[in-house]
Amino acid sequence: MSTDTHSHPLLDVRDLCISFTSRGQSIPIVENMSFSMAGREILGLVGESGSGKSVTAMALMGLIDAPGVTITGSVRFKGQEILGLPAREFRALRGREIAMIFQDPMTAFTPVYTIGWQIDEQLRVHNKFSRKQARTRTIELLAEMGVPDPANTANRYPHQLSGGLRQRAMIAMALSCNPSVLIADEPTTALDVTVQAQILDLMRKLRTTHGSSILLITHDMGVVAETCDRTLVLYSGRVAEEGTTQDLFAHPQHPYTAALLASIPP
Repeated sequence: MSTDTHSHPLLDVRDLCISFTSRGQSIPIVENMSFSMAGREILGLVGESGSGKSVTAMALMGLIDAPGVTITGSVRFKGQEILGLPAREFRALRGREIAMIFQDPMTAFTPVYTIGWQIDEQLRVHNKFSRKQARTRTIELLAEMGVPDPANTANRYPHQLSGGLRQRAMIAMALSCNPSVLIADEPTTALDVTVQAQILDLMRKLRTTHGSSILLITHDMGVVAETCDRTLVLYSGRVAEEGTTQDLFAHPQHPYTAALLASIPP
């Protein structure tokens, strides 16, 4: 459980439980998860595939509305309870205050619209930009993300871009409204080592240039070591260990944490 010393954390999660119903039986996916995030903090959420990382992210974004899913606990953002918020109110929050970089930008982007149109739309909805203002800002964002020839790239469809460019476009879209909290779900998965390093460097700069706090979800302890201030280790839907990244790497307390660290290639 978190022992964050900030009296008013930016994001405060308490006793979050997520369960799915299958064949009349309730199956817990996440159990009694608690943590908090301060402003401009990068918090790592690590664990193996199936440990509940992405489900947690989707719950924080208000994107789980399937029948048979039960979500309990408390999620407070800037002191406001957002768990169970009406869909209309959550839509106003999502993208503007809390944004997400999805694990697979190929499926996260709508295939029938250009990259630029999709970023434009978010700016028009949340910031009330005109079409011209939105496109100008979209091109600026793509340029900030290191996308070559951003004006032409904005007119391309997701399938016309490489994995690295799609990921950069996804980050540009997530940052378009300067969110206070950015959830990055495996942002470097399936990218080559060079592009992965560039994306991580970009994320480290985000809190400086945009002032965002970042929840970085990954199973790669090497990524955590390079990027995160604090780390939360998730095992079978429960928080196994939490602490500063430096302390956690130097003195792991849980056998699962020690096993994750031992898996890092020398």
